[in-house]
Amino acid sequence: MKLLAIDAATEALSVAVQYNNDIIDRFEVCPQQHSQKLLPLVDEVMSEAGLTLQQLDGLVFGRGPGSFTGVRIATGMVQGLAFGAQLPVVGISTLAAMAQQAINTENAHTMVSAIDARMSEVYFAQFAAKDGLAVGVGGEQVCAPDIAASMLPESAFHAVGTGWQAYEALQGNDHQAVKTDILYPHARFMLQLAAPEFAAGNTQDAMSVMPVYLRDKVTWKKLPGRE
Repeated sequence: MKLLAIDAATEALSVAVQYNNDIIDRFEVCPQQHSQKLLPLVDEVMSEAGLTLQQLDGLVFGRGPGSFTGVRIATGMVQGLAFGAQLPVVGISTLAAMAQQAINTENAHTMVSAIDARMSEVYFAQFAAKDGLAVGVGGEQVCAPDIAASMLPESAFHAVGTGWQAYEALQGNDHQAVKTDILYPHARFMLQLAAPEFAAGNTQDAMSVMPVYLRDKVTWKKLPGRE
């Protein structure tokens, strides 16, 4: 399949295009510059791949959780691209994307993702590797770091995300965390998680695309006239 993936949910910005069994990607940590840099990066990878939007089979995006502004930027961008080119969309968890990277680069089997959610909270989820893919164990949640620490596995696991550095409660030595340098989600690894969703027909159209914030007080507006 020919797929374009974008993510802007954290301080990092990433795009990746998959075609002919190859992947062209860009990854950059650029806080507060996502809105200016995202479209040029999309144009860059598409041009390098020699593809137009109309030649794609679908779009993939980091649906959150993460920065409210960043998640909105990615959601709005993929919504606009999907609407213009009439492409199906698959949203991928930013927490799952980091877990997938740990599988691919660290040969991880059990992963715990924790992103600093500010306000003394983390976005938190646990994953297991099944057939080479990150599968959620329990749901995603936003919670205090000490609550997250109380739910950590008793056996060894790979820790991914910024939450481990941000909060002392997640830095103790009484659990079996294998530290990694995976701090942010990467669009490249969202492609791998999206493939079976496209194969199963679990896609959305532009009108149905929604972000995942985990904090209920945040709202999202769809395309004008499509609320």
